[in-house]
Amino acid sequence: MQPADRYPARLLAAFAAIWTALAIAPWYRQDWLLENVIVFIAVPALVFNFRRLRFSNLAYTCLFVFLVLHEVGAHYTYSEVPWREWLPSLGAGEDAGAATGRNHYDRFVHFSYGLLVLPAAWELMQARMSPRGIWIWLMPVFFVMSHSVIYEMIEWLAAEAFGGELGTAYLGTQGDEWDAQKDMALATAGAVLGTIAINAWSRRRRPR
Repeated sequence: MQPADRYPARLLAAFAAIWTALAIAPWYRQDWLLENVIVFIAVPALVFNFRRLRFSNLAYTCLFVFLVLHEVGAHYTYSEVPWREWLPSLGAGEDAGAATGRNHYDRFVHFSYGLLVLPAAWELMQARMSPRGIWIWLMPVFFVMSHSVIYEMIEWLAAEAFGGELGTAYLGTQGDEWDAQKDMALATAGAVLGTIAINAWSRRRRPR
């Protein structure tokens, strides 16, 4: 193993350990399996194509964080992640965990998807498409937006196919008829913010 490959390998090992821990006794096993389809496809694809398309350590770190957030949602189901109960232990005060209302963990992860997948999408566009001008910045955002739409369509089709409690748990709308649109909007907002951050970072590295 080359020295430069050690960091991604450590991230992979850390994710494997976290995945294994969260795979033990998830709240809804069937929903956990559905949520992990994306992991069963994405992680092997990243490993298989590592030599062909080596992302930066920043991109791998962002993907790692997103996948960990996703696994937490898969373990509890997104609509039941007990993040409010965790707040007092994080120093947010005893009253913080008493908040009620919609569980926004899924919205947080959709925003995180746009923000954390954007660096890899940007590097993928640079390596495979060589866009020019404004398309350097637009194509990665469109890439994230298109995948957000596809994911919402998959959720809808899965909910229709399985129905019942499993379909409801996987869809996770929590009674909001505009849930899909809000999720896609948050993913887009995250991607735009990620693009702004990469643009600023690129300008700082540009020789004067």
